[in-house]
Amino acid sequence: MNIFFHFGQYYILMKRAFGKPEKRAIYRDRIFEEMNSLGIGSLGIVAIISVFMGAVITIQTAFNFESPLIPQYAVGVAVRDSMILEFSPAIVSLILAGKIGSSIASEIGTMRVTEQIDALEIMGINSAGYLILPKIIASVLFNPILIIFSMFLGILGGYVFGLMSGVITDFDYILGITYEFRPFNVIYALIKTAVFAFIIASVPAYHGYYTKGGALEVGKSSTKGVVYTSVLILTFDLILTQVLLV
Repeated sequence: MNIFFHFGQYYILMKRAFGKPEKRAIYRDRIFEEMNSLGIGSLGIVAIISVFMGAVITIQTAFNFESPLIPQYAVGVAVRDSMILEFSPAIVSLILAGKIGSSIASEIGTMRVTEQIDALEIMGINSAGYLILPKIIASVLFNPILIIFSMFLGILGGYVFGLMSGVITDFDYILGITYEFRPFNVIYALIKTAVFAFIIASVPAYHGYYTKGGALEVGKSSTKGVVYTSVLILTFDLILTQVLLV
């Protein structure tokens, strides 16, 4: 029954968060602040992970495709589809769940235990909307940009390290990443990313918002937020793949 309690409490919190804002200008400024904090602040780790993911996929795929029956350009096809369909939207989102999710849960949890949220409520401010809604909007708007950035860098990293290691030629790699390209794959990846972005922002915010106790409980809420977010990302990854691709 505990799961139904948390689901209902989460639903009520999201309903409050999406309530009509008191001053739209304040929310607009908060959204840009969150985009800078949550999105731009994650560019570095996304870039590093994507480049090395693309490089590893390229080298491993070339190693496994040594059969003369498999054309060399198949390496480029595998790297492109792997990065677009799964690695960039899912794996990078899991990394962002750890980085962004823990930050959101800790921030809101600290505000709860230091009674800052209570102070907002006393002043007549919708604390759920003021604290959570800008994070959700910023995440849903900016995370797809991060994922497109990841796709590009992953494919580029595969190209650079593939040439450096000598496992593939530039002609075969470029032929592979352009061979029978399906634009819908990118749309599918961005749909998944938008859903994951909502989860990454809202689930840790829920755990932080209902934190009780002190600093130790804030740490526990942060850990719970990241764990539940990761599980939900994997669950919805399976559901969306079944719905959109099958």
